[in-house]
Amino acid sequence: MDPSPHVPSPNLFSLASHNVLITGATRGIGAACALALAQAGASICLVQREPQSGETPNLDTFNAIRALGATAHVVYCDLGDLQAVRELFPKALDAMGGNIHVLVNCAGIQRRSPSVDFREKDWDDVLDVNLKSVWLLSQAAGQHMVPLRRGKIINFCSLLTFQGGLTVPAYAAAKGAVGQLTKALSNEWSQHNIQVNGICPGYIATDMNERLLADPVRLKQISERIPAGRWGNPQDFAGPVVFLASSASQYVCGELLVVDGGWMGR
Repeated sequence: MDPSPHVPSPNLFSLASHNVLITGATRGIGAACALALAQAGASICLVQREPQSGETPNLDTFNAIRALGATAHVVYCDLGDLQAVRELFPKALDAMGGNIHVLVNCAGIQRRSPSVDFREKDWDDVLDVNLKSVWLLSQAAGQHMVPLRRGKIINFCSLLTFQGGLTVPAYAAAKGAVGQLTKALSNEWSQHNIQVNGICPGYIATDMNERLLADPVRLKQISERIPAGRWGNPQDFAGPVVFLASSASQYVCGELLVVDGGWMGR
């Protein structure tokens, strides 16, 4: 692993001249992360599902980045289509001029059902998007970054990387595996000056948690257990993602950074 560069403290978090590929940035946590990375100086390549016939593409994040004066590109890919995922990294490289410095795997889907009734298709859908696409994109990123001896990979994990949850067996299995994958890749690639880390959100007020937010009993149970006294919001991830993408985290390897208002410490 190369020594950490001698960078003045005010510049440690600068991402000027960095190209970032990020999934799951059309809304929620991913959108907030994409904007934060752009504000730090990065050029952003957004991955989103290609709109169906008659649909209007969701370009809110793209337009918000452009409004900052930053560079933004969009590549279309259904992360549930594994062949399309295999073709994604080369497409992103082409869009970004042949160079990607940071990969952020933020996309994820959820399926909720009691485990005795959990459908095999739901299991497969969740594992493909939340785990296998992360592996395929990380492997492609490693193939690009290892010869260059530089790069950052940030995987979004979960509290369910550590805990089992309720009625979300596929999600818990996938996020547990993403945590271990993060450590495994870090073990191999840190020596090549590539930092692979994870961010583990706690309970965040996004559309993925709509059912919990609408359930007064579960909402009360969860809220009372968070020491910070509130659910998180997407903007709570701006600092962590810029930290892990920047020179400020040059000797941080295989870390699972929990952003949860204190839930795991209780």
